[in-house]
Amino acid sequence: MSETTLESTPDVMIDLDRSAQGDLRTEEMLVNMGPQHPSTHGVLRIVLRTDGEMVLEAIPHIGYLHRCAEKIGENLQPYQYIPYTDRMDYLAGMNNNQGYALAVERLCGIQVPPRGQAIRVIFAELNRVASHLVSLGTYGLDMGAFTPFLYCFREREMILDLFEAACGARLTYSYLTIGGAHDDPPDGWVDRCREFLDYFETKIDDYNNLLSFNHIFVKRTSNVGVISLDDAIAWGLTGPCLRASGIRWDLRKILPYDGYEKYDFDVPIGRPGGTGEIPHGVVVGDCWSRYYVRVLEMTQSVRIIRQALDQLPSGDFRAPKCTSLKLPANEVYVEVENPRGQLGFLVVGDGSAIPSRVKARGPCFCNLSITTHVCRNVLLADVPAIIGSIDVGMGEVDR
Repeated sequence: MSETTLESTPDVMIDLDRSAQGDLRTEEMLVNMGPQHPSTHGVLRIVLRTDGEMVLEAIPHIGYLHRCAEKIGENLQPYQYIPYTDRMDYLAGMNNNQGYALAVERLCGIQVPPRGQAIRVIFAELNRVASHLVSLGTYGLDMGAFTPFLYCFREREMILDLFEAACGARLTYSYLTIGGAHDDPPDGWVDRCREFLDYFETKIDDYNNLLSFNHIFVKRTSNVGVISLDDAIAWGLTGPCLRASGIRWDLRKILPYDGYEKYDFDVPIGRPGGTGEIPHGVVVGDCWSRYYVRVLEMTQSVRIIRQALDQLPSGDFRAPKCTSLKLPANEVYVEVENPRGQLGFLVVGDGSAIPSRVKARGPCFCNLSITTHVCRNVLLADVPAIIGSIDVGMGEVDR
């Protein structure tokens, strides 16, 4: 046995020498990321084709939360369908309520009273902040930072307390409805909201100190998953994912609704590293830019809410007779600026009380479509960073 081993030694050395010259081959592997995986932010399955630590291709598989939401809308009266819009994006129920209500109102020619419009703006912006807090906290968790998650959810709970005081619910609200709002905010609610805004503004600096400008976090997210402006437009990206690539496109400014034209606010966009407070190494359209645009948007939402509270008009909070509508034989398509991008509803009427067609254009569905393009030839550890920066809600992707 020992003689055989000694005699075979030169052959082994020759094989190793040939391997060094390029004969060594690696084997690709398919890895399932999800659908039960914390960094997929829902029941999203991504099939990764890997070569060692490199991801050569990432293909998302969706449909695990499909519930026929659009077909249900073709079997219910519009006011009955409002609760189903909450479930599409379960982190931005107020914004979804608002989008569908606006589509039906435009189809039926309903004019929302000024107080109803102001209430809608207040609650939509509060929900934008709550949604971004979930995005920030869970994104930090994906990158290995646990403390920011606790901070963000602490402030989100305070917003949910405000929602609960107004409508009795903390996740699926059905509060912004056709004609305005379901109820007037209770006595003392406006003062409670102002107190929260005063408290919350000081906490944004804590998020930046803990996470935004953390050296490790910046290294993990800067110049990773870069989406150029041309690619963002070509793939139909909207919301923070689009604005992080360098364009000031926000429907609240471009095509204002519910009186947004009366409010003074800025539209944050991605900026290169070394400008202002932006850390060196950051590239416009990278993961860090998408994250930080949401941080800046929370500050702007606070500005809008303060103005709406100061200008809150008296009068009716809802137009009358909005539960017994006959939908004209016509169609409308309306888009609003959801926390994740442009949410659109197509509603087609045929003269009856129930729409003949309901179709939703979800921002997450389009934003997620760029995954295969941007997750090519990246490190395996970069995939959670890229997916988390897109901020998807799978209920709205699948519908």
